[in-house]
Amino acid sequence: MPQDPSLTISANGRYLQYPDGRPFFYLADTAWELFHRLNYEEATRYLQDRASKGFTAIQAVLLSELDGLTVPSATGHLPLQDNDPTRPNEAYFADADRVIRKANELGLFVALLPTWGDKWHTREGTGPALFNEQNAFQYGQFLGRRYREARIIWVLGGDRIVTTPEQHRTLTAMAHGLRDGDRGRHCITFHPCGQYSSAIWFHNADWLDFNMVQTGHTRDRDNYNSVAAEYARTPIKPVIDGEPGYENIPHAFDAAHGRLDAHQTRKFAYWSVFSGACGHTYGCNDIWQMYAPHRKPMVAANTPWYEALHFPGSGQMRHVRNLIESGPYFNRLPDQSLIASPNPTGADHVRACRDPDGRYALLYLPTGLPVTVRTFLLHPGTLSVVWYDPRTGQRHTQGTTQSRPWSTETFTPPGPGDWVLILTCVAGS
Repeated sequence: MPQDPSLTISANGRYLQYPDGRPFFYLADTAWELFHRLNYEEATRYLQDRASKGFTAIQAVLLSELDGLTVPSATGHLPLQDNDPTRPNEAYFADADRVIRKANELGLFVALLPTWGDKWHTREGTGPALFNEQNAFQYGQFLGRRYREARIIWVLGGDRIVTTPEQHRTLTAMAHGLRDGDRGRHCITFHPCGQYSSAIWFHNADWLDFNMVQTGHTRDRDNYNSVAAEYARTPIKPVIDGEPGYENIPHAFDAAHGRLDAHQTRKFAYWSVFSGACGHTYGCNDIWQMYAPHRKPMVAANTPWYEALHFPGSGQMRHVRNLIESGPYFNRLPDQSLIASPNPTGADHVRACRDPDGRYALLYLPTGLPVTVRTFLLHPGTLSVVWYDPRTGQRHTQGTTQSRPWSTETFTPPGPGDWVLILTCVAGS
């Protein structure tokens, strides 16, 4: 793993990469309360687990949502003196430094939010709103200098939309402070609230390197439409779903409607990546808040974070990364025209992508129903047919088929549940 803290944008504007040109697949876990609620030993336990499962980034907040300004951290420190962003508490940030260093040592970038949105926006939350154009620049500059050499991705926002010109100026000033402090070494994006995109306010901003959408916490949410809309936007920028439905969160925040499970988290991952996203973010309702029995549960959390580490969805995220990294990477294109069978929205929706020459195609089938593919759109000749199990990462070879002019073929998964169909050209003109 390179020690250079920088990431850059690929030549086609679609994906993230290391400075030497190797792809960086943004596979993040959501740990909003990491710095606030865990001590160093607990944070290390969490980070080691996520690194072992193939994650590449951790999304966490310095000025956290859950009373982050008034309730001390696990080691007894508040982040600011007198709630003044220009007077950071060195003891608090020294603890954060240790956690960020540990994440970096384990090969993880930290997708770091300088603050949760209630500190610059008065819509809701515990707040208080602290930031203005002047102190936002100073705070950003402080963080940029402090973490110039760390493997960081800056994430502004914090679950809010921009509703006033003053808020826009404040966020822009914070971004410019980060740029000034870190000398432009780190990518920057913006985390909005549900069903919004950073592009609405900042797509043309000189500091926004890639777009982030939040598609929210409902079963079978069509996050592929949100990603596809940003993929089609110009000028081209990478896009990520930074907050899809979390594992073990109640559907639409109501436990009476059941909870989202590992199948839902897999579905969101493959739907978004096959729609053109440069990676994906996983989340768990019990982990983002680092729930423990002595804490008030948010959104009906019911499992301590150290037990929720073992929910199956988090361990299955590595398989989407491995699949994408095993095939053509920087020229991956979403292509729904490959699908000839009826393809409704909702639980059964199939998503497809391919390389430009049609020598490689992937189709995600979320419910195990057969799919009819316009194989004539692929490279003419013999195609290898393989089924990829998103639960285990195992490949099941079915055989071969022919891509003839105007031909279609129906493929049936080898078992129930969700599957990925891999079609690869092995012979032909």
